[in-house]
Amino acid sequence: MIVVKNDDSIMMFNQHHHALVSGVMARKWNKEYKTKGGYEDEVEYAIMNHDRAWVPLDQKPRWNTEQHLPYSFIDYPEEEKVAAYQEGVNEIEKTSSYAALLCSLHYASFYHNDDTTSKSVKQFLHNESRRREAILSSLPVEPVRLYDHLDLLQFCDNLSLYCCMNSPGVKKENELSWFRSGFPQKFSFAPEGVEAEWVDSTQIRIRPFPFEDAFTLSIPFKCISPSVSGDQLLKAYHSADWQERTVTFIEG
Repeated sequence: MIVVKNDDSIMMFNQHHHALVSGVMARKWNKEYKTKGGYEDEVEYAIMNHDRAWVPLDQKPRWNTEQHLPYSFIDYPEEEKVAAYQEGVNEIEKTSSYAALLCSLHYASFYHNDDTTSKSVKQFLHNESRRREAILSSLPVEPVRLYDHLDLLQFCDNLSLYCCMNSPGVKKENELSWFRSGFPQKFSFAPEGVEAEWVDSTQIRIRPFPFEDAFTLSIPFKCISPSVSGDQLLKAYHSADWQERTVTFIEG
């Protein structure tokens, strides 16, 4: 779950909904910038489904008693999170081995084996490394093309998070620090990276512009009261109405 606390509400975006929005971005990507050489459908499938691991978790949001908020994707208990990641990649692999390869790399990039003492994370990294070895032994994949596709997945993921986690119309200096200096992925058309900035409450300017044309998308979310307590969370979440955040991406 993507959780954003405001003064008068707690906004909750399903991870899979955010991933579907990432998939829309990938479909709108300028054809001149797309990495050629196959797997185009599998790449789009991976981007649309990269957070399907969260589908069962987001159906039953849990309360973080220390933060006095629902658990988000950032602070969700690690052992259960990595188990969900692995099951999510299992599900993706049933449809596309190449998409599973990309999603496995994406999840593994969150961790560094040498920096963790968590047994569950170490086991997850080991299992995913073996999965990737098995997939790579049976697929003709050029490493450069693979990592170009991973950059596309992670850029679309980040831009979708940018839309969800910032307040619409926020000034650049008040943005979430993750994205204030742009996105880390580099592309042939953007060797210094890509930056986004809210122009107003519904428009985001992108520089350099990676898409075919300006386009609009909507991201569903729910709001619950900040006065909700842990034992009220599940009922409050499921009884809340769906709302939409609508964003138009324009050229800088």
